[in-house]
Amino acid sequence: MELQGIKQRFGIIGNAVGLNRAIDIARQVAPTDLSVLITGESGTGKEVFPQIVHHYSSRKHGAYIAVNCGAIPEGTIDSELFGHEKGAFTGASDSRQGYFEVANGGTIFLDEVAELPLSTQVRLLRVLETGEFIRVGSSKVQKTNVRVVAATNVNLPEAIQNGRFREDLYYRLNTVPIHIPPLRDRVDDIFLLFRKFAADFAEKYRMPSIALDDDARRALMSYKWPGNVRQLKNVTEQISIIEQTRTISAAILLNYLPDYSAAKLPTLYAKKNGVDEQTFASEREILYKILFDMRNDVNDLKKLVNDLIANGVSDIDPQIRNAPIFQNLYNSSDTIITKSPTAPYDGKPFVQNANDIQDTEEIVEESLSLEEKEVELIRKALEKHKGRRKNAAAELGISERTLYRKIKEFNIE
Repeated sequence: MELQGIKQRFGIIGNAVGLNRAIDIARQVAPTDLSVLITGESGTGKEVFPQIVHHYSSRKHGAYIAVNCGAIPEGTIDSELFGHEKGAFTGASDSRQGYFEVANGGTIFLDEVAELPLSTQVRLLRVLETGEFIRVGSSKVQKTNVRVVAATNVNLPEAIQNGRFREDLYYRLNTVPIHIPPLRDRVDDIFLLFRKFAADFAEKYRMPSIALDDDARRALMSYKWPGNVRQLKNVTEQISIIEQTRTISAAILLNYLPDYSAAKLPTLYAKKNGVDEQTFASEREILYKILFDMRNDVNDLKKLVNDLIANGVSDIDPQIRNAPIFQNLYNSSDTIITKSPTAPYDGKPFVQNANDIQDTEEIVEESLSLEEKEVELIRKALEKHKGRRKNAAAELGISERTLYRKIKEFNIE
């Protein structure tokens, strides 16, 4: 009965086992002062659970402050959380209290906690362990008594491995974990949520509520909902406003459901802690990978042509056989040629014996100096674009600043 009362008070719709379990944990941990970490995909409704924790705690009469860590610029996040003294930085015309000072005796909710800079994570860890903090621009240690509830849709163990989140802070925040299940794992709740949203929007916009036919209802419940409850609410609102008919068919519904079944290509992201850092270990690694792939392609092509000729394939177009690329391939290998490359093709193989073909990949000797290859690529890019560094940098896939640094490093003229 208490579980149902919590749902009604905070507007939670659904009866899924995972959802009920999350509510129950929030209720049980509320009377303590333990830190709570709420995890779950974006759009699952994580922001409701810190309110449950606060309301059922002894701090319910104290301040409750929700902070979106991802929405505050990195340069001002410390000032927002811990306050600053007058003159601490440009524009600090007066001293200011931070959220941890204002929320003393209450609860502070740190949403998107994984977006905090590493330096701020150190400060947060100190508050959690000792209750102490220092304002920006001050040397005076201050005390605060705040209950911290954090939430994230990021895989924090993976972020720890990538050096983007402190392991000690993770264990300090994760004293009591609460996981909110995605909507695709709450299939029976999908239609309940849709019906609630449809009724709310009908009242808000003063129009009849929309309803689904049987096919539309099946389509609604079989969809994966990558945006979870937030996406379902947005789709319901769109249909309520746009569609003239109040009974929605599956064909109409599918017009509002994006198709995510197509394969998604990987995307490279720059790291936050460096301007020129990339997903690969370095820019050199990217360039060398391209070079070695090109080398393998050429060797594969040589082997293919050698096999064709060694096997006496005579139906190759003479025009192709006498093409420069054909002649270059044979001039660059150590196979025995019985005819001049420029002689007319008579339909017979050039190679005297298939056993005379040697593995060109073992014979060809190339310079494997990474620095030489990098210098060579940079020179070629600059020559191609007639010294225009911006265009050369784009060709190489690096920033103009990085190209300028490498030109100075290797003394390239």
